[in-house]
Amino acid sequence: MTRIAVLDADKCKTKKCDQLCLRFCPMVRSRVEAIRIEGVKAVISETLCSGCGICVKKCPFHAISIVNLPDELDKDCSHRFGENAFKLFRLPTPSPGMVLGLLGQNGIGKTTTLKVLSGEVKPNLGDFKSPPEWNEIIEFYRGSTLQDYLRRISEKNLKIAHKPQYVDKIPKAVAGKVCDLLEKIDERKQLDRLSDELELKKVWDRDLNVLSGGELQRVAVAATLSREADVYLFDEPSSYLDVKQRLQVARAIRSLKELQKTIIVAEHDLAIIDYLSDQICVFYGETGVYGVVSHVHGVRTGINIYLQGFIPDENILFRKEPIKFHERPPAVSAETREILLTWTSLKKTFKGFRLTTEPGEIRKGEIVGILGPNGIGKTTFIKLLAGLEETDDKTIFAELTVSYKPQYIAPDYEGSVQELLIGVSKENFASSWYKSEILMPLKINPLLDRNVMELSGGELQKVAIAACLSRKADLLLLDEPSAYLDVEERLNMAKTIRRVTEAHNITAFVVEHDVVTQDFIADRLMVFTGESGSSGLANAPTTLRKGMNMFLKVMEVTFRRDSVTRRPRVNKESSRMDIFQKEIGEYYYTKTKQK
Repeated sequence: MTRIAVLDADKCKTKKCDQLCLRFCPMVRSRVEAIRIEGVKAVISETLCSGCGICVKKCPFHAISIVNLPDELDKDCSHRFGENAFKLFRLPTPSPGMVLGLLGQNGIGKTTTLKVLSGEVKPNLGDFKSPPEWNEIIEFYRGSTLQDYLRRISEKNLKIAHKPQYVDKIPKAVAGKVCDLLEKIDERKQLDRLSDELELKKVWDRDLNVLSGGELQRVAVAATLSREADVYLFDEPSSYLDVKQRLQVARAIRSLKELQKTIIVAEHDLAIIDYLSDQICVFYGETGVYGVVSHVHGVRTGINIYLQGFIPDENILFRKEPIKFHERPPAVSAETREILLTWTSLKKTFKGFRLTTEPGEIRKGEIVGILGPNGIGKTTFIKLLAGLEETDDKTIFAELTVSYKPQYIAPDYEGSVQELLIGVSKENFASSWYKSEILMPLKINPLLDRNVMELSGGELQKVAIAACLSRKADLLLLDEPSAYLDVEERLNMAKTIRRVTEAHNITAFVVEHDVVTQDFIADRLMVFTGESGSSGLANAPTTLRKGMNMFLKVMEVTFRRDSVTRRPRVNKESSRMDIFQKEIGEYYYTKTKQK
């Protein structure tokens, strides 16, 4: 067995823990230096470690992970960052003229893989002390398409365009206007087409440092697509975008296929990666410890493998329970629940924007999903119902207690995660229900001792969701709770919100652009239509099927159910199923059985 010992340097605090890992290690007590302290951090020898796991259990900061893997896998090690650091096994095999999707949890090696394939990181094959030369790396991958790919990288004969994960850092690296940036790098002379397809004309003359997350994302995608390259790499291109914009970006990326370019995309939105990709590589392993890249599979098979947690050709089970989707809208009728709030036709006017609503009602214990473009009035509508805003005719509803998770989360709390959650949940924090229904499903426990200002995007998102669910309220509003979360975290988040609403008989509005997540969580849907930034219409809450049909008809896209996992799948444009479903008016649910 190959043993991996990983130490999270940020969590390891040997001055505060009395060095329990060292004191209780059986090997150290037998005078074998399996663990030693260097400076203020512990170092674990993988060759001397017995794998007993005592140090893992004794560490009060959860900084240690010990994993045993088959010896055969160690021969496939592609990269390791250092001693007791993350280890990546294998690499995807890119193919010209194909879109390869990378699917897996956060912290499992997708971004590292893209950095290796972009030439930013030179793979060390696990030997971080004396890294191999390029000729040794190329020899290691002989017989695969990676051999020629890495040879061309070593010779600087492969031009690569890479869209990074965190687009919010772009204004810190590049100054100036959108037009200046894009015109400067327009190597393919496709800027006019891209600016139309990605709707960039509205922000054309604006400075980069005043753009929203969604605007920066579209600018970053356009900048990557404008370059003349052999390989195009995209790390989470759908973040911050609404459904329409996600499909626009997906179509723009797929247009590179016609030029026989190599395209690799890491993405968490199942519907978008399904729509985008021709092939899938599944990443599995343990977050922050090690990651393994599966062999290449067809897009449908690859996504189903990920959801089922079993790779047949490798005989690997990496998830105990498969992820399942409900095949039809929930059977519980909304009419059986007590009404929380009823509203008539409302109007709210701001400078340059007007929101109009249809009459409707919400009921206790239900989750209402909200779908619609950015800037269409979704948050304004909730503020009207909650009494935080008044309508044009000065109507103010009886105030509801609202717990709100905003779209953009600023880590401005000075203190630990535990202090934050105790502050909002009060005495509930110590209860077994709170631990089992909020902390454990959202995997908050390892973060409790961390400073809020030091959290990553995904960690901050989970803490913000937990804080929102912890407050006593009549109405929950969660704005894009899936941002920065991977597929499993999104579905765990959805289950947690449902359990909390049912347990406390409260209502939740979930603004979410991930159609698969909406399908998983919503009882009913509200669809917002109109023109972003100028006018919006809030349609009355309706059934999941009717709402999805209404929304997808405007988007001009159809979904079908996968015959194995029952997950929603996007039909390729002008495909047989796409044409058929549009003809019968079933944009979301189809009565025919797919193959």
